[in-house]
Formats: sequence, C-alpha cells, structure tokens
Amino acid sequence: MAKFVPFEGTMVAVLVDNIDTDQIIPARFLKTISKAGLGDQLFNDWRYDAEGKPKPEFPLNQPGAKSSRVLLAGDNFGCGSSREHAPWALTQFGFKAVISTSFADIFRSNSLKNGFLPVIVPGDVHKKLVAQKDGKVAIDLASQTLTLPDGSKCEFPIDAFSKTCLLEGVDELGYIQGHEAQIAAYESRRAGTLDTQHPSE
Repeated sequence: MAKFVPFEGTMVAVLVDNIDTDQIIPARFLKTISKAGLGDQLFNDWRYDAEGKPKPEFPLNQPGAKSSRVLLAGDNFGCGSSREHAPWALTQFGFKAVISTSFADIFRSNSLKNGFLPVIVPGDVHKKLVAQKDGKVAIDLASQTLTLPDGSKCEFPIDAFSKTCLLEGVDELGYIQGHEAQIAAYESRRAGTLDTQHPSE
C-alpha cells in the first residue's frame, strides 16, 4: 500500500444519499478476489445502459471524470453489505478519497484498510463543495485538512491508528511487522519472567 501523501485534485459529484455498496459495485461482480478491472464496474447499473453502453449523463462518464481523484457523495455513503470490493472499485477507478457528511462504519473501516480516505465534513461545508463541485480540492492527511476550491479550509476527523497506517503506507499486519524488534524484546523478557516463576525441576 502506497503512503498517503498530500494531493490536489478535481472532484466528481454523485450527489445521492444512502448509496449502498451494491450500487457502488453490484453483487454479480464479487466473484473475483483481484482488484484489477473493478474500476470498470464502479456504479455499473447507474453508469451503463442495458446494452452495456455508457450513459452520457452519468457523472463518471462526463469528460474529465476519469482524471478526478475525489468523489463528492451524498449522506450515509457506503451503507448496506460489508463487501471490501466497494473501496477496491473506487480506488481502481482512480479515486483517492470520498467526501460525505457521514459514512457507514464498515465501509469506512474497509476503506481505511485499503488506502482510501473517507473525509467527513459538516453540512455547511458539503453545501459549499456542491456549489463548487467543478473546482479542485486539496487534502493533507497529516494536518487532517481539506482545502476547498475557494481556498477555505476544513479539518476532518480520523482515528490515530488509521492515520498512522495511511501515512506510513501499511495495513494492520504491516504495522505489527514494523514492531518486530519490540515484540521480540517483550517476548524475551516475558519468557525470562515465566522461567523465574516456574523453574524447571
């Protein structure tokens, strides 16, 4: 997983509340354990017609959408089932972050574990973003700061552990492996204590 670094990028807006994970990536595409190609199925049933042709009016099919790095979504984004394929599809399309007023807990957790940043903003900031949705935003995870197209700034919340993992570019296992020396030292001390408490006969 790559380290999450500050970036600036354009937004693409799908301003629908309660977008669930089956809308993000329909269940029929969950047979794969590979992330490759899932970006093509992102919002599949909204994005393509019955013949599989892109619907010109859908935001992800608009000119320039493919180069966007931030998805601006409605409230309660990622509700529904716990499929990890949802953040996979979003990152495979090219998104690095999604902005909403709230996220489903499991989706948020899956996203953070896959290097994808869910940014929670207050309602008034979200309204400003909607009005400026054709502009660029900047995201700095270290300072937990979102800079809007008009230059105004907003801080966003994230738990300390997830923030550390994203900044260091590691998942939970990678974080543990990065502390192997301390773990080995602890186990050595612990073994010595157990030998003292239970000496061999």
